[in-house]
This record gives sequence, C-alpha cells and structure tokens, in this order.
Amino acid sequence: MYNNRQLNMDSLKFGIIGSGSWATAIVKVLQHNNISVNWYVRNSETIDHIKTYGNNPKYLTSAELNNDLLNMSDDIDEIVENSQILVLVIPSAFLRESLEQVSVDIHNKYFVSAIKGMIPRENLLISDYLNKYFDVSLQHVAAIVGPSHAEEVAQERLSYLTIAGHNHELAQHISVSLHSRFIETIISNDLEGAEYAAVMKNIYAVASGISHGLRFGDNYQAVLVSNAAQEMERFLQAIKPDASRDIKSSAYLGDLLVTVYSQFSRNRTFGNLIGKGNTVRAAQAEMLMIAEGYYAAQSIYEINKSIKASIPIAETIYNILYQREDPRRAFNRLNKILR
Repeated sequence: MYNNRQLNMDSLKFGIIGSGSWATAIVKVLQHNNISVNWYVRNSETIDHIKTYGNNPKYLTSAELNNDLLNMSDDIDEIVENSQILVLVIPSAFLRESLEQVSVDIHNKYFVSAIKGMIPRENLLISDYLNKYFDVSLQHVAAIVGPSHAEEVAQERLSYLTIAGHNHELAQHISVSLHSRFIETIISNDLEGAEYAAVMKNIYAVASGISHGLRFGDNYQAVLVSNAAQEMERFLQAIKPDASRDIKSSAYLGDLLVTVYSQFSRNRTFGNLIGKGNTVRAAQAEMLMIAEGYYAAQSIYEINKSIKASIPIAETIYNILYQREDPRRAFNRLNKILR
C-alpha cells in the first residue's frame, strides 16, 4: 500500500514546464518564498532576455524575476531530470506534444497541474492522462485551481488558491510553498472534481462573452452564471459523486465567477468576439493566448453523451463553436429554459 509518510518533500526541487503568463506568475510566487526553481522555457531568446533584464519579454513583462533563484533551459529533459515536482503550465492542447519530447523516466515524479483544461480528442483530465500514458500514480498528482488570473497574482493582489489532490502530504507541501502575504491556500481531496470544474468554467466564460457580444446586459449575465453553477454541479455529481463537495466554495463558484466577469478572462474575450460576429477561426487568430474553453466545449460535450447530465449552456456553446450555429439563434433557444 502507498504510504505518503515516506515522502521527504522539503528536499524536492520544483520544475516549471511552460513559460506563459501563469507559469511566470507561479515562478514569481515561489521566488517570493525564496524557493529556487528549474524552468523549462522553450525559446532560448526568452531565456537570454530573462537573464539580462529579469523579466519575461512576452508575458507579465512588469513581473520582476530573480535570476539567482532560476535555472532555465530550453532542454525539457534537463529540467525534468533535475526536478522532482513538475508543475505543468502548458495549454492542454500542447501538453502531449511537450511531454512526448521527454526521454527520461517520469513515472516516479510528482506532478502539479496548473492547466485548466483537458486533453482534446481523448477527453482526459490531466491527472488521468499522466496515469494512462506515463504510469504516474494519482497519489503523485495535485492540481492548482481557484480564482487565479496570472495578472493579479503577479501584481501581488490577494488571491486564494486551492490545492486539490489525493495525497495530503503532497498537497500540503504545495500549499506551504505557494502561501505568502498575497496568496492564501486551501487544501482539497477532490482532485477530479476540481479539475472538471476548472475545465467547465471556461465554457461558461465563453458563454458569458458571447452574451455580452450579443448585447445582453448585467441582469441576464447574473441569470446565465447562476444557471451555469447549477449546471456544473449536476455534471460533477454525475461524473464524480461527492457528498462533501461544496459548489459554492472558491475552487468551484469562485473560479467560475472570476472567469466569466474579469477583464483578464481570455475565454470571455474569445466569446465576446464570436458574439460580435467573428467566426471561430477569426476570433482565435485575434487572441494572443489560448482560450481553453474552445477545446473544453467539445470534450465536455463528448463526455456527457455517456453520463447524460443536463448541461444546456455547455451544449449551446458546443453547437456555436463546432456546429456553426448562429449565436443569436442558439441563445434565443437557450434563454427559454434558463431559470
């Protein structure tokens, strides 16, 4: 039987896989706690810039980074081999491509998913993907969820993160490593539920953006979001029943609210472009960052074919994004069943 008391977490080195906004913010948070990290940055020019100027030239450019606490490399094998806790901060659509480059054994590594998405086409949670293809025990996986726009974290504005995982000692170690005067941390054992919630809230943010683009007002948005929270709860209880799960907590409702309302929400921005008449391809081309809600809509739709939860908002977004249904026509139909 697995015994997590055998772990000596304090000696384990963090490796950050990814170099976008959220990866940069997580590096900053760990450095704030004087924790040195290995950092896989794919672009060698970005590495040179960070070494010279102490900031990421493409994302969160105002966030100051301490090179004394950084070991950066564009060789993913080097970072993986020299790290025991790997924090995955890559868009879900590109995770497979990145991990397929790894030639060293990773099945005994610890993983922290900071990816609020799932593997497209296979419709796998990040934890399930690691378990299926790399034989990583779910006891070796945790997820960072909750209201956490990278921009506000980098600005050191108070944020609350939930660390979800079945291994309490791993979750506790991640919690302590991230906790600071501007980061409060909460521990949860609902790994899969938290992962699914993080996926679904992106779909609802796309819905919020589309409705805004269609010129629905704040009154409507409140109804849409309250229905989305109920829809999320129905789906989670159907696919991963948990009597102790509180959908009103920050890992679920909190993350949903910030993603549908915030100016920093890329999924809301993506939906807004579509609501204003842009095609899906045109909206994607205009976005500088990946909108996970696009991939999530198809994955959740496909999964729900078997569990058959009532998720009309998510189905509406799938129809708009993948079946090319006119957004106004789709929302007019949806609006007749919202309560």
